[in-house]
Amino acid sequence: MAGSKVYVDASVVLRRILNQPGAMEDWLTAELAVTSELLQVEVARTLDRLRLAGRLSDSDLATCVGELKNYMAAFEQVPIHTTILRRAGSAFSTPNGALDAIHLATALLWMESNSQDLTLFTHDRQLATAARACGLDVKAAP
Repeated sequence: MAGSKVYVDASVVLRRILNQPGAMEDWLTAELAVTSELLQVEVARTLDRLRLAGRLSDSDLATCVGELKNYMAAFEQVPIHTTILRRAGSAFSTPNGALDAIHLATALLWMESNSQDLTLFTHDRQLATAARACGLDVKAAP
């Protein structure tokens, strides 16, 4: 993926951090990886829920949080601003939850404002479908 520009959602980072099967890795070699500031909150909340449910030890949580911090430093992080929230609240041709709509709006508006294409990476089928319906290139894995 060298030379490519990608948008990464929380599902991709979580699978990588948690060493889950099927984790996509080719986004790691992209020229530019873009995400929403939302990703940090989504991943941190999920990790904390796993800890509280006894599925992550305190030590494992600390390791995962360190990895998250490293990923966030490598991403071009797009702030969640009014334009993104307005776009996320508008109609899409396929169903979307609020968080997926924010990710999709962020990717679309980044592409418009930078006049460059992105490939959206996700493990979320619904987000992948919505992104394809909006004309984005998508790399999705179950």
